[in-house]
Amino acid sequence: MAASPRKGISFALMCLAILAVMPLLADARPAGADALAFTIWLTFWQLVAGSPLFLLERRNNAGDAKGLPRLRGRTAFIALFTGALFGISTYMYVIAAREAGPVSMAIALQAYPLFAILLETVFLGKRKTPAEIAFTALLLASLYYLTTQGSLRITDISLWSAFALAIPLIWSVAHILLRQLLAETAITPNQVTVSRLLISGVFLLLVYAVAGKPGALLDCLMDFRFQAAAILLGLAYYTELVLWFHAMRHIDVSVASSVTVPAPAVTMLISVVLLGGSVEGYQLWAMIVIALALYGLLLAGKRAAMRPASP
Repeated sequence: MAASPRKGISFALMCLAILAVMPLLADARPAGADALAFTIWLTFWQLVAGSPLFLLERRNNAGDAKGLPRLRGRTAFIALFTGALFGISTYMYVIAAREAGPVSMAIALQAYPLFAILLETVFLGKRKTPAEIAFTALLLASLYYLTTQGSLRITDISLWSAFALAIPLIWSVAHILLRQLLAETAITPNQVTVSRLLISGVFLLLVYAVAGKPGALLDCLMDFRFQAAAILLGLAYYTELVLWFHAMRHIDVSVASSVTVPAPAVTMLISVVLLGGSVEGYQLWAMIVIALALYGLLLAGKRAAMRPASP
C-alpha cells in the first residue's frame, strides 16, 4: 500500500478525537460501581472488538501461522510482564478518571514522551540534544505545576494527579519491552493487542479473586448503564489502537504524535461545553505549556534524527 499523508493525518485526527473522549468515558461508569469490575469488563469488550480481525489474520496466516506465537523463556516473560503492566495501568486509568478528574488526567497522560525519553536515556543509552533536554525540563516543570494545582508548593501536591502520572510511566516501560517482543517474533500489531488483552484479563481476574468485592463482577452483568459505559470505553480503546497502527503506515510517529497533542484541550472543551464541567486556571496554563513543550520535543527530536552521524 502506497503511503498517503492525507490518510495518515485523517487516522491521527480520529485518534485525537477518541483520546479526548476516553477520559470522559472512563468517568462515565455509574456512581459507586466497582472500579476493578469495570476494568475487567472493558478489557473483555476490547477483546471482543479485536477478535474478528484476529480470526481473519489467523485464517490468512498473517504473522504467526497459528494465530499467536509460542512464547518461550525471556520472550514469554516479557509478554506476561507487559500484559500485567497494561492490566494495572488500565485499572489505574479507570480510577484516575474519577478521582483526579478527566481533564487533569488527560493532561497528566501527556507525560508519556517525558518518561519514554528518560527510560530510553537510562536503559538504552540514547543521548539527547540540549534542545531535547531543555524541552524535557519544561515539560517536567509544567507537570509539577499541574500536580501542585498551580501553587508550586510541594505541600499542595494533588495525590490523585500524581497517581495519574504513574499511568504513562507504566505505558513507557511496557512499550519499550514490547518493541523487543515485536522484533523477536512474527506477530502482527493486532495479535500483540489481543494477546496483551488476554494476559491483562487473566491478571485482573486473579487480582479480583484475591482482593475484589465479592459478587461485584456478576452484579454488573445485568446493569445496563454499567455495561454501556464499559462497552463504549472498550470499543474506543481498541479502535484508537487500530487507527494508530493505520496512521503509522502513512506518516511518521512524530507527525502523528503532533496531531494528537491537543487531546487534553478537546477533553476540556467537551467537558465544559457539553457536560457542564468546570476548568481551573492552572489546568489551562499547564495544558498550554505542556503542549508547547511536546511540540518542541517533537521538533528537536526530528532535527536530531536528520543530523548526520558523527564519525
